Amino acid sequence: MGRRTITVHHVRAALGGALRLGIDTVPLLQTARIPPLLLADDRARVTPEQFTSLVKALHRATRDEFLGLGPTPSRNGTFAMMCSACLGCRDLGAALERGVRFYGLFPGGPDLALERRGAEAVFTVRNDLRGYAEGRFLAECVVIVWHRLASWLIGRRIALRWAEFAFPAPPYAGEYGLLFGCPVRFGARRTGAGFDAHWLAAPVVRDEAGLAELLRRAPADLLSRREYGTTVAEQVRRAFVTALREGRRPARLPEVAEVAARLAMSPATLRRRLQEEGTSYRLLRDGVLRDAAISGLAAGREPIAELAARLGFSEDTAFHRAFRRWTGTTPGAYRLLGAESGEWPGTVRRGQQS
Repeated sequence: MGRRTITVHHVRAALGGALRLGIDTVPLLQTARIPPLLLADDRARVTPEQFTSLVKALHRATRDEFLGLGPTPSRNGTFAMMCSACLGCRDLGAALERGVRFYGLFPGGPDLALERRGAEAVFTVRNDLRGYAEGRFLAECVVIVWHRLASWLIGRRIALRWAEFAFPAPPYAGEYGLLFGCPVRFGARRTGAGFDAHWLAAPVVRDEAGLAELLRRAPADLLSRREYGTTVAEQVRRAFVTALREGRRPARLPEVAEVAARLAMSPATLRRRLQEEGTSYRLLRDGVLRDAAISGLAAGREPIAELAARLGFSEDTAFHRAFRRWTGTTPGAYRLLGAESGEWPGTVRRGQQS
């Protein structure tokens, strides 16, 4: 329940390589229990579990760790070998430098660089893989994965100072702040991210056993943003998720004053801190409710009225209005898409018997 849902724009982008290779993507979407009709709605979202399943299906279908998104494929096992090579390094700086050199051995792949600019370290994808339109999404994924991998190597979350992208702001630009957890800008010369240079001296603490576990859970642990509770927004969001998990019917999400008191600050200070982090109390609250609603609709046949009550809505109509505002459709229409295509658990396709 606590994990963020993913915009359909990223689902479409992930499919780009397979489409270019002539692979039928409908079976891949069905494997991930994503109704193909959902892709037609710009405000639609999928659960992290659905997106992870899709990425795994694309990996198998393309036989390419870049999912067919780059100018040349990356053979299976390349990423694992790079990670293994990084484990023997004394600190994060040496590990990232080794990773950059490793991928530099493969022509046509991402041209990576790690630069030190005074107190700041900058990781960039210098070529942005512009040989194909799908390279934009691949460049984003490279930055995401390297940030997550760097944090994993030292066992601590590395807070990004900023992230920038070598393309104009897309319609769903608001997703990027949540995805990277930092201020973002578009239209830059290169795609990359900056962080405090002192992290480069942090010792690498992982071993081969830990790497095996990371790879077993991939790509979920590398594509999803793990929350460490180090930002105010994460702490507020955690308070909402905890309230939903308490199982009260109806759920009661804490008010601004209550959350502020828990964090030992005034409501005004809480609002200011959230604004500095690019969000607000209402945006966080709506995001948690939206993600829980989508997960509930995709997980089974819980009646919509019960789902609405579980999420704290006093009336079904209020839940319907909120869900339409979040996703552009109604809970019933969203569920019907999955039911008609047989993608939600416990449903069957038309023409089949249960």
